[in-house]
Amino acid sequence: MAEGFAARDWTVAGCGRSEEALERLRQELSGSHFFAAADVSRDAEVGEWCVRAEEMVGAPDLLLNNAAIINRPAPLWEVPAGEFSEVVDINIKGVVNVLRHALPGMMKAGRGVAVNFSSGWGRSGAAEVAPYCATKWAIEGLTQALAAELPPGVAAVALNPGVIDTDMLRRCWGEGAASCSSPREWVRRAVPFLERLGPGDNGKPLTVS
Repeated sequence: MAEGFAARDWTVAGCGRSEEALERLRQELSGSHFFAAADVSRDAEVGEWCVRAEEMVGAPDLLLNNAAIINRPAPLWEVPAGEFSEVVDINIKGVVNVLRHALPGMMKAGRGVAVNFSSGWGRSGAAEVAPYCATKWAIEGLTQALAAELPPGVAAVALNPGVIDTDMLRRCWGEGAASCSSPREWVRRAVPFLERLGPGDNGKPLTVS
């Protein structure tokens, strides 16, 4: 997505936990983009990152909350407590941490759309991924409530991105994930879709077709 938006003349600010991956983006993308490491599950790190990002590129017009992990497939009662907590910390608390620090700038500017990535498993259930399903269902409800709280001009949507051949999906489906769209194929559809979002979409549960 960073490459896709940059190619369409957006200025991109992004974070991740891999400094090596972020450095590759810095080298590949020219212009005034901003990439810095931050762990979304750590509120203080997110706060520092948001301050720096806003200083570099301004308040976001489009905020993409897409960081997530999935549990190793197992019946719920066999998922260790620590693993369950990590899924919750990133998939729910991470989204809230980003919103907590990014929304004030968006509201001050009077514009912007926060896109909280949900999942097909945020609207249905599946065996052996109950922790992941629980977090994505939470994102749907959280976004509905947030949408009712936002001032005019600022919107929040829950987005089901569809099924994409990622490392995370391969943990669940194995080689069967290869039958799904690659990330680059998905980006060609998703970036124009995301660009069109506006205040009129506030509160909608959306899906990239």
